[in-house]
Amino acid sequence: MGIIELFLLAVGLSMDAFAVSICKGLSVKKLKLKHALICGGYFGFFQALMPVIGYFAGVWFADLISSFDHWVVFILLALIGGNMIRESFSNEEEEVGDSFAFKTMFMMAIATSIDALAVGVSFAFLNVNIFTSALLIGLTTFVLSAIGVKVGNVFGSKYESKAELVGGIILILIGLKVLLEHLGLINL
Repeated sequence: MGIIELFLLAVGLSMDAFAVSICKGLSVKKLKLKHALICGGYFGFFQALMPVIGYFAGVWFADLISSFDHWVVFILLALIGGNMIRESFSNEEEEVGDSFAFKTMFMMAIATSIDALAVGVSFAFLNVNIFTSALLIGLTTFVLSAIGVKVGNVFGSKYESKAELVGGIILILIGLKVLLEHLGLINL
């Protein structure tokens, strides 16, 4: 997986955190820099941690499924991406309060990074440096989440569903590319 693909994957994974950050920005009456840094810090840290955990879990059983690992990667990314696309069309409003307390942010950071755990499992079957990948995912999420707080505070929830839609499409396309490469149908 090249740096461009990895960056696109990082952007796709960060879209859930970006969407929640928009909601956090919407809920804040008087926005301060610390609000953006708190969101970016929590979401970025957990988006970086979860792929590492998933990677090492995947390494344990990589030998058992190496003959069909490309299908595992494709299915995981397609399911995650499909779920993000489905959520982007949902009329259900997410309840996000204006609290930046540890318990609130911790729970949101875990919830938005579960997808990164599954991607980490898929990394066990790909030729990636997990620590470089996790760092790029974490930094990308940090930046986009911090920006999301500002976007939410200025523009409201206008871009939330579009972010999830784009993120889902990116993840599905990367999964499809991995599958087609392993099947020998494309060589990029």
